[in-house]
Formats: sequence, C-alpha cells, structure tokens
Amino acid sequence: MSGIDIKPDAQGKVRDIYDLGDKLLMVATDRISAFDYILEDEIPHKGAVLTQISLFWLEQLKDVIGNHLISADVADLPEQFKPYADYLRGRFMLVKKAEMLPVECIVRGYLAGSGLKEYQKQGTVCGIQLPEGLVNSSKLPEPIFTPSTKAEIGDHDENISFERCAEILGEDAATQLRDLAIKVYSVARDHAAENGIIIADTKFEFGVIDGQIILADEVLTPDSSRFWPGDAYEPGRDQASFDKQYVRDWLNANWDRQGNPPHLPQEVIERTSQKYIAAYEKISGKKFEF
Repeated sequence: MSGIDIKPDAQGKVRDIYDLGDKLLMVATDRISAFDYILEDEIPHKGAVLTQISLFWLEQLKDVIGNHLISADVADLPEQFKPYADYLRGRFMLVKKAEMLPVECIVRGYLAGSGLKEYQKQGTVCGIQLPEGLVNSSKLPEPIFTPSTKAEIGDHDENISFERCAEILGEDAATQLRDLAIKVYSVARDHAAENGIIIADTKFEFGVIDGQIILADEVLTPDSSRFWPGDAYEPGRDQASFDKQYVRDWLNANWDRQGNPPHLPQEVIERTSQKYIAAYEKISGKKFEF
C-alpha cells in the first residue's frame, strides 16, 4: 500500500489533511521539502518518524500546554479509512479542529542558518540585537522568539518582528505566544540534552480551542527543528545533524537553485532516513518500529 485512494481536503508540503466534520485526519507522508520545493524523491519511513516523534513530545509537554490530539490508534480510524490501516499505522493523528494562529513561532537557542547570516552582517537575528563575538553554532545567552508569516506552498515564509507579530495577533496574544513558545522549547531542550541531542532551533504552530492556546501540527521533529549530536558539538563550524540539513547541504553542493531540484542519490535518501530514525530513537529512548 503506497498511499490512500481518497483525495485529501488540503495538502501541505508533507501532510495530507482530511476533513471529518468535527475533527481532522492528519497523515504524514514520506515527502520531503527543501528551499520551499517538494522534492521528487520520498524518504522511507519519514512520515511515521514525524508522527511518532510528535506524539512523543505531545505526551511529554501535556502538563506545559494542551494540544489537539484525539487518537493515533488505527482502531479509531473512520470506516472509510480502515482499508488503509496498514499504510496509516504510525503516520496519522486524529485531531480536534482549532483556529490556527497565522504566524510560525520559531525559537532559536543557537546561532545557525539564516540567523547566523544576519548576525554576521548586522549583529542581530530577526532584528534582535545579540552580543558581539558569537560564531557559527554559538549558544545564545537566552532562547529568542523570532516569528514569521505562514506562506503558501512555493512561497517563502517572511521573518517578522515581535512588534509586527503583535500587530497581527494583538499585544496580549503575541506576548502569551512568545512566552509559551520559549517555555515549550526550554522544556524540550532540557529533555533532549539529557539524551545527547541539542535542539538548536525549532518551529511551533499554535491554535485556539475553546479560548485556550494549544500546540498543534508537528512538534519538535527533524523537519521543523535542528537536532545536533551533543557529543560532537563544537562552536565555530557547521554541526553534524539528525535533520534534513543533510539534504539541504547536498542540494547546495549539487544545484544552482535554477529550475526544479535534482533527484537525490539513493545514498542520500537512505542516509536521510537513517538520520530521522536516529533522531526519534535518541530523543524518545524507544526503538522505532516499522
């Protein structure tokens, strides 16, 4: 079984969404995106890893913030989806509908990616002034909240200031969201560190159910986060990773960003799958079953 013969009501870069009236069925596929492109090649077991690690974090964080999860048990699948149980097992979540907030909530604990590039030019990250003397992969004095807009597929998310976030959401909601995002990141960072993983940065999505802000969508996955091995961490250089940075690095070395991205070599596909599985196993302490 390679998928579902039921057309999704909405489709993201990785997830297929089915509207069930009072709830949603979210299915994580094995698609992978990079630089706002959905690549032609899929990564084996990736969707199951994303779902399993999200479920792990939702359980870990439930005393910090509520979430939208109803069930991830195939016994609870609606009748029309039960013929696809073998494909769906481990890669779906039944969730409550939420009013999703229109900003991506990015928390950075280390200097990397676009934040590093801005810091090297201006001494800031998303307009936030940082101390002098930081280098590639430096740990920041405190985690920082750097929201962005949510872009349509094919467009780029746009970093925005906290002030702009407050204009979109209102001052109180933006402040609550910032504080929640940093708190959730900090709790997850400390747990991961105990298991030998540095969470350099991550992206959260929040929604509102019955007037309460809840955590939604994927949570602290290798798609939405930078995971570095703690025992190999060394500021001043790029870090090894358990996330899709490996794919980005290969594309940077083999593609000039003109036209569509090239196919990934089989070695890169297999290594990426291994990295995703390793991230799950290290963070959760569980064996990945597939």
